[in-house]
Amino acid sequence: MTLRLPAAAAALLLMAPFATAQDTPAAPVPAISADAPATAETAPVLPSPVPAAPELPSDTENPAAEASSAPQPAAESPAAPPELAQIATDASAKALNFLRDGGPSIWAIAALSVITLALILWKIWRLALIGAWSRGKAARAVTAFEFGNRAEALDITAGRRGIRSRVVVAALTATASLPEDRAREETARVAKLHLASAATGLGALELIATIAPLLGLLGTVLGMIAAFQALQAAGSKADPAPLAGGIWEALLTPAAGMAVAIPASAALTWFEAVISRIRRDIEDNATRIFVAAPPDPLPLAAE
Repeated sequence: MTLRLPAAAAALLLMAPFATAQDTPAAPVPAISADAPATAETAPVLPSPVPAAPELPSDTENPAAEASSAPQPAAESPAAPPELAQIATDASAKALNFLRDGGPSIWAIAALSVITLALILWKIWRLALIGAWSRGKAARAVTAFEFGNRAEALDITAGRRGIRSRVVVAALTATASLPEDRAREETARVAKLHLASAATGLGALELIATIAPLLGLLGTVLGMIAAFQALQAAGSKADPAPLAGGIWEALLTPAAGMAVAIPASAALTWFEAVISRIRRDIEDNATRIFVAAPPDPLPLAAE
């Protein structure tokens, strides 16, 4: 009994540090390997080293490589529009059906629509080329001539293709080398020549605006004739389908004719207004030049 009491006391003394360490919520105690020798002294706690990555077996591939090489699911994309070729094919089929069902008049109206569009685009390009919407240089040249700077006025308008500048150059040249009456005639001749060139193509647009509704009316008459022929051939057993087809043709052609005539008429009116403004500017510039021109020298009296 005397031997067991000191042994129990010694065991309690040895377990005291571990009990206080468990009760204190300080830094966690690092795990001690079972193979390490147990010591009574407490060593300072050191940060544990970062564990090395486990080596993969030779027969196992990298998971990241497998993930990158694995086929990814296709992202959901919005529905793609139909192919352009299919759209063009459908449009051409509808156009052919429209032309076939409209009768012979619709073909003439379709040709007139293409010609009208080409004429309008060509006329816009032509008017832009002759400076129909540019009149600043000609006005500056006339102002310089009114202040007595003939050379400056010629320099401003020299080499320009605008119709106003060309007429100004012709007037300045004529007043410098010809008498007033002949200078006026020469200026008028040049102005008429350029204005006639600017009005090229307007007659064709006027003709299209006139005959397109007439072609539509012709299609109406032909459609009604076809409808009544079908009605006569059917006799007492009349089928409304052929009659409806003839009436549909009769109503389609005047609509197409007006659809061509209205843009042609509107473009014609616009072009005529542009040319009228050009004519007014030319007349104003020529009048200002002749008014500001010095008078002709008086003939010397005969001795």
